[in-house]
Amino acid sequence: MTSNNLENLASIGKLKRERTSQSEFDGLVQSGRRRLADARVTNLSLEGRFDLAYNASHALSLAALRWHGYRSDSRYLVFQCLPFTLGMEPAQWRLLSLCHERRNLAEYEGHLDVEEKLVAELIDMAEVIAEKVEALGELT
Repeated sequence: MTSNNLENLASIGKLKRERTSQSEFDGLVQSGRRRLADARVTNLSLEGRFDLAYNASHALSLAALRWHGYRSDSRYLVFQCLPFTLGMEPAQWRLLSLCHERRNLAEYEGHLDVEEKLVAELIDMAEVIAEKVEALGELT
């Protein structure tokens, strides 16, 4: 992980430097964990589970970015920063990129194209992010 990359994004205005608090970090992690648990409820619609897993991934990814002292208004950029905030491989966040595209189609065009396999992969990815975020520990 490298803060140089995050600092470079801040210097060009893509990220904002902002001190975070333990309660904000904890709240994002708790929100992500609750949504992730709900996404695993198979009685819910596939679309609902996708939405819950996507938003869990975002909350947890944002927690990682906030832990490092940065904020972004762009959901996509929060995911793109995962190699710098949690040491994730680019291939891992590309799944989130695909899900972001599908989410945008649903939000802005009313068409959600997801299948069970994608939702299961997204849930698994959210769990990986959650474990890495929780390993960050207390703010210093």
